[in-house]
Amino acid sequence: MTIQDQIQDYITSMPESKRSDIQELHNIILGLMPESKLWFLDGKNEEGKIVSNPNIGYGVYSIQYKDGTSKEFYQVGISANTTGISVYIMGIDDKKYLLQTYGEKIGKASVTGYCIRFKKLKDIHIDILKTAIKDRIEKFA
Repeated sequence: MTIQDQIQDYITSMPESKRSDIQELHNIILGLMPESKLWFLDGKNEEGKIVSNPNIGYGVYSIQYKDGTSKEFYQVGISANTTGISVYIMGIDDKKYLLQTYGEKIGKASVTGYCIRFKKLKDIHIDILKTAIKDRIEKFA
């Protein structure tokens, strides 16, 4: 099964309320990052144990660990969870940047060092979310 097929299966398996929001977010991010690598993480570790919610990722950046090793990961990711939707914006060193730059503007959302979490897409200002994603692509590439 291709990554695109896994992503579509993940989206169509959701309840309608989340499905339409995740599909819209997926389309928005594809529009912002049309040539990006797609990822699908099913949330399972090497032993097949569920360790996180499944997520869709876009783009590539290299995580640098303190021991000198590195690993490829996505730049932007989305995931549905029990309370709503999370958008992950990875690779920003300043853990206060997202909150200070977009926290008050984005709408009804919780903003952390790398995550913007909200219940429904209508609760946030989509243009601000797009700006945060574009900012990651351009400034932190």
